[in-house]
Amino acid sequence: MTTTTSLGGPGTGPFPGGASPVRSFHDIESGGLDRGSPVVVLFSGGLDSTYLLHRLTAAGFEDIHALYADLGAGEDIEEQKHVAEQLSVHLHVLDGQQVFADEYVRPAVAAQSFYLGTHPISSSLSRPFIVKLAVELATSLGAESILHTANRSQNTMRRLNGALRDLGWKGAYGSPYYLDPVERDRKARELESHGIVHMSKRLTSVDSNLWCREFESGVLEDPEGHAVPEHLYRWSVLPALGAETELEIGFDRGVPCSVDGAALPLREVVDILNHRVGACGIGRFSGLEHLEGGQKVLELREMPAAWILLRTYRHLETATLDAESIREKMHIEQIWVREALEGRWFASLRRASQSFIDVCAAQVSGTVRWRLRNGTADTLSIRAAAPLYLTDREEWERQLTAESAAPAAG
Repeated sequence: MTTTTSLGGPGTGPFPGGASPVRSFHDIESGGLDRGSPVVVLFSGGLDSTYLLHRLTAAGFEDIHALYADLGAGEDIEEQKHVAEQLSVHLHVLDGQQVFADEYVRPAVAAQSFYLGTHPISSSLSRPFIVKLAVELATSLGAESILHTANRSQNTMRRLNGALRDLGWKGAYGSPYYLDPVERDRKARELESHGIVHMSKRLTSVDSNLWCREFESGVLEDPEGHAVPEHLYRWSVLPALGAETELEIGFDRGVPCSVDGAALPLREVVDILNHRVGACGIGRFSGLEHLEGGQKVLELREMPAAWILLRTYRHLETATLDAESIREKMHIEQIWVREALEGRWFASLRRASQSFIDVCAAQVSGTVRWRLRNGTADTLSIRAAAPLYLTDREEWERQLTAESAAPAAG
């Protein structure tokens, strides 16, 4: 059954009511979880989450609910429906695109959310939102557990578990892959025996939403050699020689609100810019991001809209805020990024830094016009609603000179 909805460490204690982490398949299959009680699984349609559904079914769980959050990846969910039918689980498709744009992407733009200057953050935004949806679904179902499939080589682990803790989830939670990694071939073989045959063809992990397409693992494990297969890219195509376009982006009090003068909701602004900016070969990022123990893993991203929106915001911000406020904000931005990255989206320090950023954002209104061509971009116009910049330096100097020469009143 499919339901579609639109939306605006070691575990040793008892699971229900004890907020104990699930860290192995033994935790699931040993009887610590009630097989008759609803269980919610974060489901992406990928190999790991599909295999978890299979193991739960095989263990005799009777009321499994797979949550697929539609955050604008543009994917056909027929495969997810097929998996749910094959494994006899309930599939909940939750449309969170608008909320994700307005409540997670919007503050990320204002916070200039670059990780150590290398790439804009992405899963740090989507994971807390998905967890919030899962907690709401689990509460409505009377579920006692929320499971996901992050493993120890994914920094998603601390973001999901951290959000569950900060939201006050009282049931069991976590990922069985933490202590029980399962080889990719084994997962694919077991699923094929149940009629799910498309999983073995995936050579890398792809995480997509309206803000970012992220690639990692598989053929992209090694930072010392990681050419991304070109077919993975959807937005940032290789442009024809001489390809050139102009576009104008508008902001209203820190929120992207228009493209070429047409007022649009943020979700549509992002969608349009992903395609128009990407068509000029702009918006690819690579970077090493740290795990909880300090080790680094390679992550590659396709984010054309993020590339241009973050730069547009900074131009308008420098046009409207005094230099000292911007300097202080740049420090606060890294606090904001760190807290989001470490899985503390719902904690007090991220929210407090957001308050400072929002006060600054209230002054950021105006437009920036860009010329895009062959992987580069130049500004043609920066026009702020309440600017601090000069438009005629010589006239300004003449006025200052005249005022200085005028006799003092009285």
